[in-house]
Amino acid sequence: MTVTLLDYLNQLVSNPTLVITAILTLGVVLVNGWTDAPNAIATCVSTRSMTPRAAIIMAAIFNFLGVLFMTMFNATVAMTIYKMVDFGGDPYNALVALCAALFAIVIWATAAWWFGIPTSESHALIAGISGAAIALQGGIKGINPAEWIKVLYGLALSTIMGFILGALVVKAIEMIFRGFDRRKTFVFFKNAQIVGGAGMAFMHGAQDGQKFMGVFMLSMFLAQGQATVTEFVIPIWLIVLCSAVMALGTSIGGYRIIKAVGMDMVKLSTYQGFSADLAAVICLFTASILGFPVSTTHTKTTAIMGVGAAKRVSSVNWGIVGEMVLAWILTFPGCGLIGYLMALLFMRIF
Repeated sequence: MTVTLLDYLNQLVSNPTLVITAILTLGVVLVNGWTDAPNAIATCVSTRSMTPRAAIIMAAIFNFLGVLFMTMFNATVAMTIYKMVDFGGDPYNALVALCAALFAIVIWATAAWWFGIPTSESHALIAGISGAAIALQGGIKGINPAEWIKVLYGLALSTIMGFILGALVVKAIEMIFRGFDRRKTFVFFKNAQIVGGAGMAFMHGAQDGQKFMGVFMLSMFLAQGQATVTEFVIPIWLIVLCSAVMALGTSIGGYRIIKAVGMDMVKLSTYQGFSADLAAVICLFTASILGFPVSTTHTKTTAIMGVGAAKRVSSVNWGIVGEMVLAWILTFPGCGLIGYLMALLFMRIF
């Protein structure tokens, strides 16, 4: 099923709740570009391969391209997000509950940015809509276990594979370039860091852009009174809209999170920063092809940890890591609970 831009604009005119949901969805996409995208460029900024301003502009461009191209060729992540919760039943209440979930995600993400904590907006999105679906359906039946299990697979992939690949890639690079002149390798890896940062920004858009488009499509069908649509085609106008808004969010910047991930957690040289980027890109590309909704934040930070630990365990600031892990652990129950309570509140008010 497809939705044209004209059809969608007609829906907005006749449905105020959909207008609010659309604004909140785009708000979450903006916040994602603002808070998650800095993780993609943290290493190339911390190794001084790029200035923060140049890196943010580059990330904005490649976020846009990532959303655009990956969604056109492989939209399985969007389908996973769309199908993982049950918003069936009364379409009006379902749309109100979805609106509440998005409001909860904006609250959570903004608070995380304020404190400079690189939480995962991907997991906030998953937790928020899951909590709202449970409130809507009056129990755990609001969750589709067959699709939700992919989230757990993605969590394991981003954490374990990110760490291991980070360590393996940096060790391989050290072996390959052992006999090379250090001055020449510095210049090579400084340029390679820019390529790695662009690749990370592209994969961030490829993963996270699809997640939010899945939610966008859900709101469209609920506004039409269709709560049981299972197959759809993401229209090109929506791809362009979401990628542009995410790019705008990235251009706003997020230096606090760049500092936390790329500077405070581990001190990296240029070749180590490139190793972390390469490891994270491989993980994210694998997850995108398999349709697993993974966290770009988790993937990048665990890859950095793996790179640092490969040198020596003490080179990683485990205090910063502990704060991040605590934030990650709290995201699912915390944002899920806010989404649940907001959905109950919104359904009673509206």
